[in-house]
Amino acid sequence: MNALIIAAVLLVLLGVSYQSGFAKSRGLVTADGVKVHSRPQYHGSYSALWTMIPALAVLLLWFWFGAGITRSYTVGLLPQDVLLSLDQTGLNATLTRINALATGYGVAGEVAPYEQSAGEALRSFNFLTFAGTLVLAVLAGGAGFVYARNRISARLRARNSVERVIGLLLLACSAVAILTTVGIVASLVTEAFKFFTFINPIDFFFGTVWAPNNAGGAANPGKYGLLPLLAGTLMITAIAMLVAVPVGLMAAIYLSQYAPRQFRAVAKPFIEILAGIPTIVFGFFALVTVGPFLRDFGALLGLSVNATSALTAGVVMGIMIIPFVSSLSDDILNQVPRTLRDGAYGLGATQSETIRNVLLPAALPGIVGAFLLAVSRAIGETMIVVLASGNSPVLRGNPLEPVSTITVSIVNQLTGDTDFTGPQSLVGFALGLTLFVVTLCLNIFALYIVRRFREQYE
Repeated sequence: MNALIIAAVLLVLLGVSYQSGFAKSRGLVTADGVKVHSRPQYHGSYSALWTMIPALAVLLLWFWFGAGITRSYTVGLLPQDVLLSLDQTGLNATLTRINALATGYGVAGEVAPYEQSAGEALRSFNFLTFAGTLVLAVLAGGAGFVYARNRISARLRARNSVERVIGLLLLACSAVAILTTVGIVASLVTEAFKFFTFINPIDFFFGTVWAPNNAGGAANPGKYGLLPLLAGTLMITAIAMLVAVPVGLMAAIYLSQYAPRQFRAVAKPFIEILAGIPTIVFGFFALVTVGPFLRDFGALLGLSVNATSALTAGVVMGIMIIPFVSSLSDDILNQVPRTLRDGAYGLGATQSETIRNVLLPAALPGIVGAFLLAVSRAIGETMIVVLASGNSPVLRGNPLEPVSTITVSIVNQLTGDTDFTGPQSLVGFALGLTLFVVTLCLNIFALYIVRRFREQYE
């Protein structure tokens, strides 16, 4: 409810300030002989910015410091004898109960008199602080609005100011993306370094046995060999690409070169529907449908195929990646200049010869880049392999048997209560860092190939 009130007040401030600045600028335009530097919409945006920035600054200050102020006030409401009898856990539980009473949700069990009085006092405090913060935000926004409106004149460079603010906003958005990546990498490197204080990096990267001892603590951590997980990951990825690449590429060639326009308009959205299906649905499909089918089909051929195996996970993952490969390949094929195909037709080549000898070689760098991006997508998949691979971290080369992958092991090691102080939980960060490096290298290589393709044919 409070969020809706704040949003409504901010929208009112935004609308009033923009319309007022816009109207005053229009008045300047109609004056005889007056040449206005900026258009009316820039003056309206200028006024709106000067109104919203102070108001948002007040709200952000309360957002950062309000929780601490409220907690200190709530602690002050507790009787001294009760406060001294509580440890940190008990204090947090008591504050949670008081906050629940203040918000009206109620609590389980008997309510102590001091909790009831503290809840009522906190309710009044929350109302007063919310109202005060909202009024202060309106006053700050109003002051900014008055200042901006008084500055609006024919020679005010409102456009320059507005575009400068927009540039700073775009820079901040770019910085958020970059800093988020840096933060993820820093956290992975930091926690992985802690893991390598328990486990020798050589044993981790070149070990052939994966047997964590989750109950052994730091004294008996178990064995953490990466090779079984890496082999399972690469095996499933290879099977997925054997399914996705031929089907996706052939579908792209047919849709871009052979399919009638009406059929393409229907078929392409149907193929891309696969990309919108949640991966957990694919995992369930692999577990209850594809796995038993492959097991029964293998029995007819005299083969022992596990229902949960690398083959099951790879086949379903390949089905999931088909629209990714097909869509990218279709776009790349359509970017090949028409003049190359017309030249081949002019020399007497058939359509299939043109595709085989002209179109595919010209689009090959982009198609390879699409395949590499699909590989990185397959390596990072989690839910399908969690449900369909069998979770057997053993170094083997038979795709008909259960395997495990890096992502499955991350899920297993970080599931449940973890304190991130022993190798049993810290290994998740080492695995994540390994996966990050592998996919980063693939993406860099793929983007390099795609960029080279674009520079040549755009």
